[in-house]
Amino acid sequence: MRRRGSAVLINNKKVALIKRVQADSVYYVFPGGGIEVGETPEEATIRETYEELGVHIKINESRDSFCFNGSQYFFLADIVDGVFGTGQGEEFLQNASDKGTYEPMWVDIHTLDAIDVKPKEISDKIQNIFR
Repeated sequence: MRRRGSAVLINNKKVALIKRVQADSVYYVFPGGGIEVGETPEEATIRETYEELGVHIKINESRDSFCFNGSQYFFLADIVDGVFGTGQGEEFLQNASDKGTYEPMWVDIHTLDAIDVKPKEISDKIQNIFR
């Protein structure tokens, strides 16, 4: 079963997401990725966020965990160093067209319901906080 750790980064009423384009599908995910052997969900979230976004984060609290394509853990975090959008993870270095594209971006929280964010449950919870 797949295990994944993800960061929920919020700044100026915007949330950090990765825009994914694969074939005919466009959707958005929270930065993060697979938990490696010997890693905690928090450690994986910190590593994956750096690989994908180019930023170091400090985890503030566990936001949620649930089953969505396996076990997923979400952590509310703050950026403490680095430059957003400079990630050098393998998803940015591979020329595999079957993997699609990855584009880090800040998305206004009030527009989350207009795009396909996966998992929707986390997107909904973020919107509810800012209503």
